[in-house]
Amino acid sequence: PRVELAWAMKAHQHAQVYFNLISSVDPKFLTLTKADDRIYGEFRKTFKELKIDVLDPEDLKSEAAK
Repeated sequence: PRVELAWAMKAHQHAQVYFNLISSVDPKFLTLTKADDRIYGEFRKTFKELKIDVLDPEDLKSEAAK
């Protein structure tokens, strides 16, 4: 149990550091992987009209969205 707790505490500390780094950068300049542009392009091919600035769960449950 002590090893698991120590691991969880260390993982939490790392997560906080990475979150703080990610949060300190303007999202339009943030690149997490080398494939970000390709991933976004494929996403947009599939979901051309999906508004991603604000997601409403009810919109995603509609028949048109399905």
